Amino acid sequence: MIRKFSGWAQRTMPTREQLEGNRFVRPFAHRVLASELWRFTRRSVPRGVALGMLVGIIIPFAQVLFAAFLSLSVRANVPVAALTTFITNPFTTPLIWAVSYKVGERLLYFDAMFHTSPIDSLLRVTDTWQFLVWLTAEGKVLALGLVVVAVVSAAVSYLATSVAWGAWIRSKRRRLLADRAETGRSSSDRIAADRTEPEATA
Repeated sequence: MIRKFSGWAQRTMPTREQLEGNRFVRPFAHRVLASELWRFTRRSVPRGVALGMLVGIIIPFAQVLFAAFLSLSVRANVPVAALTTFITNPFTTPLIWAVSYKVGERLLYFDAMFHTSPIDSLLRVTDTWQFLVWLTAEGKVLALGLVVVAVVSAAVSYLATSVAWGAWIRSKRRRLLADRAETGRSSSDRIAADRTEPEATA
């Protein structure tokens, strides 16, 4: 399973050459293709996953391009952010939309129970409703639900990736220390054998 996912990720993850050849990226290629945005570090990878979640769930078009551009502002890993946008695909999108619609519906239902309808009033006053509907290309209920689900998913995925990355680094260090200790013991054994061999011969 892990091997299949790794193979799919390698095939799907955009390369620097692919982005450089994109006509929309080309004017900003010197920034998007900066080496620090392509390093896999304990900070850039979780940021990339969280950003990919946001873009993949909220924005319905040109997700890889948006992920690449937005990576500049949060110093996220570009290929990881682009890859994570594939969280939405023909198999997962119906479920994500169904859950998002329920979330938006319940939020607006509880909001209507208050006399001032604080959520609806705030979004109307700030013109956020129009922006969300335009951004997601959906109605108010689904647009609100998509944003909430995206934000929660991004936060959870950021924390989960940070924990997993830290665990992987610690495991890698333990294996390295164990290999060094084994190498040290083998060297000591060889030295001891070399010392005892002349004595035995004498």
